[in-house]
Amino acid sequence: MPTAPLIRLREHISGEVVLPEDPTYPALKDAFVHEGQPAAVVRCATPEDVREALRCAKEMGLPVAVRSGGHGGAGLSTNHGGMVIDLRLMAEVQLLDPERRLVRLGSGATWAEVSRVLGEHDLAISSGDTTTVGVGGLLLGGGIGWLARRFGLAMDSLVAAELVTADGAIVRVSADDDPELFWALRGGGGNFGVVTAFELTAHRLPGVSFGKISYERSEAATVLKGWRDHLRTAPDELTSFVYLYPTFGGDPMPLFIAVCYAGDDPAAAERAVAPLLALGSVLEQDVAPRPYLEVLEDPGPLPPGLIPLVKNRFASQLSDELIDILVTETDRRETLYVELRSLGGAVAAVDPAATAFACRDSEALVTTVLLSNDPGPQQEFEAMWSQIGDLTSPIGYGNLLSTATPADVAAVYPPATYHRLAAVKARLDPENVFRGNHNVAPASG
Repeated sequence: MPTAPLIRLREHISGEVVLPEDPTYPALKDAFVHEGQPAAVVRCATPEDVREALRCAKEMGLPVAVRSGGHGGAGLSTNHGGMVIDLRLMAEVQLLDPERRLVRLGSGATWAEVSRVLGEHDLAISSGDTTTVGVGGLLLGGGIGWLARRFGLAMDSLVAAELVTADGAIVRVSADDDPELFWALRGGGGNFGVVTAFELTAHRLPGVSFGKISYERSEAATVLKGWRDHLRTAPDELTSFVYLYPTFGGDPMPLFIAVCYAGDDPAAAERAVAPLLALGSVLEQDVAPRPYLEVLEDPGPLPPGLIPLVKNRFASQLSDELIDILVTETDRRETLYVELRSLGGAVAAVDPAATAFACRDSEALVTTVLLSNDPGPQQEFEAMWSQIGDLTSPIGYGNLLSTATPADVAAVYPPATYHRLAAVKARLDPENVFRGNHNVAPASG
């Protein structure tokens, strides 16, 4: 491939253009769990860099992938033979207005860095649950994290965004400046341009009470049903996840419930958590006050060559039948991981029409991960979902999917939402430059 336009691009940006022959290329070409072989990785430092990169990609006919943190399970932040626009140099975390708690975040910042800086001011933003996830991808897709029931989704704190469009315009988007695009950005993913920075309202949060409780695995179904019942009446300050780990052929792992009480009142946290300690045989628990930053975990590397197969759906109600199937299947399958994320509270308090995010009235997000690339377990995985499909919503959460097929996209957006997004797409990106995502095609006509 002729590289002259890429060489010229180096002369016109303040960031870097990394080509396959460059020594830093091997460390930049891949996503978190997917290998890539792009023609170039453009490490943009300014919105103008992004504009020039898009111009170059168009000139060369290169498909574009946009990367903030690179953690997307579908591997959409890299490609083969195209251009990766890498935003990780754009990682500012700035408190713009302490009185209004207005914060500016570069799209390439990580949530660990955001939490560290804001924690110095006793502030927090409902974020993801791991340290190295990037701001951009998580915010555009939703953001279901440890503060969800208290403060809503990460994107619910969004005030404005800085966007580079397919034609190179650099625009500010808010409820006053292009409200329809502002609606679409909150849940519509990277379909409409490259968001280089976000303005959000942070929340007062001096600290949280956080920890994990482990139970005998043999009591998993009973404990899970009790967990569900408690979260239906628990205070909004309490957000909780459940983990059912695979055995990998060994002894069953305990059932783990993680809890995060969004407040610095240890007594109130103890009252909120206490019912969970009476659900079954508690093996260990370490719930204690701590800074919010300590809640975020390092995801760590996956075994070489393993590409997890991830499927999820929202559940309007976690029925006994659904819980029983999930427990039984996890006990039977040596490589199946199941995670439940509690919803409700502030997530459900937002008008469903206010953003492009679906299923705000759900009780939980059900996520299953197959940690095997063998055909047999994959067939069993699909068979399991044929059992539980009718017990969950037809809608899934794009940020935690490992594929981006048309069927996946149809499952992320209800038809009315999809058609509205397609109209915005037709206006902003009629040529579908930004198609390396859970892609909404531009509306025709």
